[in-house]
Amino acid sequence: MSSSATQQTPQHTAQSGLSQSRLESLLESAKLLSSHLNLDQLLGHLLRTAMGRYLITRGVVAIRTEAGCRVEVSRGCAALKKGSDFTPEASLAAGLELVFDIGAAEAPIGTLALGKPARGPLDAEETDFIRALLGLAASVIANALSHGESVSLNQELDQKVQELRALLDLVRGLAATLDPEEVARLLLLTFSGRWAVTKSGIAAWKEGHPPVLRQRGLKLDALEHQREAIGALPDASVLMAEQAARFGLPAGSMIMPVRSGGETCGAVVCGPRMLGAAYTNDDLEFGAGLVAQAAVALDNSWHFRDTIGKKQMEKELALAASIQTELFPKQLAKLFATDVAARNRQAKQVGGDYYDVIHMPSSHPTEEHLVCVVDISGKGIFASLLMSNIQATLRALVFRENSLPIVAQTANDLLYATTPSNRYATALLLIYEASTGACRWVNCGHTDGIILRANGDVEMLACSGIALGLFPARTYEEQTFELRAGDLLAIYSDGVTDAQNEAEEDFGTDRLVDVLKQHGSLPAADVVERVFEAIDDFAGSAPQFDDITMMVMKRGAGNMA
Repeated sequence: MSSSATQQTPQHTAQSGLSQSRLESLLESAKLLSSHLNLDQLLGHLLRTAMGRYLITRGVVAIRTEAGCRVEVSRGCAALKKGSDFTPEASLAAGLELVFDIGAAEAPIGTLALGKPARGPLDAEETDFIRALLGLAASVIANALSHGESVSLNQELDQKVQELRALLDLVRGLAATLDPEEVARLLLLTFSGRWAVTKSGIAAWKEGHPPVLRQRGLKLDALEHQREAIGALPDASVLMAEQAARFGLPAGSMIMPVRSGGETCGAVVCGPRMLGAAYTNDDLEFGAGLVAQAAVALDNSWHFRDTIGKKQMEKELALAASIQTELFPKQLAKLFATDVAARNRQAKQVGGDYYDVIHMPSSHPTEEHLVCVVDISGKGIFASLLMSNIQATLRALVFRENSLPIVAQTANDLLYATTPSNRYATALLLIYEASTGACRWVNCGHTDGIILRANGDVEMLACSGIALGLFPARTYEEQTFELRAGDLLAIYSDGVTDAQNEAEEDFGTDRLVDVLKQHGSLPAADVVERVFEAIDDFAGSAPQFDDITMMVMKRGAGNMA
């Protein structure tokens, strides 16, 4: 930028010097500038100093960003408001004749633009004064910008910490109850504490059970007749006026469908926020994650009530089995260029293995999925409930996080906080990018995964971290590989390799690899069945003492979805 104030050469500026009075004034201004860390206050003081000293009625201070030079402070310039683009053309049009760089000319941090001084043109010494002032201000402005970024980052970090605490508190509460009304109370209490809303409610339904209906300041009775419309909504959304009217809700409310087994069984509503504040994308993700936790808890409680009337001797096993059956995906997600199949066979009526393929909502351009096989310690109803907690935790976490080490660490801390010390789970967690075959994985105390390459080479996904829930504050290491055309990936529980025959010999990893090599050209579902057949042939009449879970993914050359 150029003007009458910027046409003097650097040599002239260096040689002109400042009088004693101007040096004292410069020192005083520098002290005042250095006393501010708030950017608006700092720039406001800088502009007032320049305008007051030269009796100027209009001026702006603009700061350079990656998006360009933007006005931060404006006085007497209606056309150049805060946030507007600052250009030489706009400056001249606003009558700003004096334009100075703030900081080094080759890389200025911003610009000071002033109107015509009432005292007439600035002499060389006045020009040197204002340049010296801006040189001092540049470092102070840089500090204020850094401080502002630090404050913003700290606020974001605090927000994440508060969200995790709310999630942990809710998980603890849900793990301690099998009462649908208590689940609803805990969920609404969490939302009310989060957003200080005065209107909120939940309506949920299950055939054969009384409806769950808690409402404050809202009428949700009619939502049961709008299941189809609710089911078509995203996991969390803000209702605009027309859409809100159809549901009989206030505009600006957040609505979150409650889903169970692929069906919509209710909705949670938080009314408009106080003082007109809007729900953010982070709020929507946070809300959807909590409702996912509550949906599983409602499922557990409904299953519990379904089972409680059965024979006393069968009560615990029947309850756990019904819960666990609902937790396994009825149909695995269809993946681009990938054939995937899985099977679980329990050793008893209730087992402790779990597998899933979960789409990660934040990954649309790459279509990432969380692929997992989990082996839970113990059997019976507690293992079933722990399995439901793990499923809910993983599904909630993938709404907000695609870093596997953070997912594993958070799941570990949640399990440790909500389960006895002798309860834990091993898991192989893998994020699969279907469009490219790229894989990121973490092995949390689980059996080694097997990669069978198209050329016959074998690679192992070895254990790299401790089981989930054993100790608090564990860290996990993420590793990567690529599943290429013709490659096969096998993930399984230790019930596969630890299966024994009558002589108490283990089936072992080598036999498993041989089966995969022999039948690897078949579809994934057939490969899984061949593994089970090989185990049964090996075991003979020996009883199955542990759950057997097998998942196979095969990468093709085209779209196999």
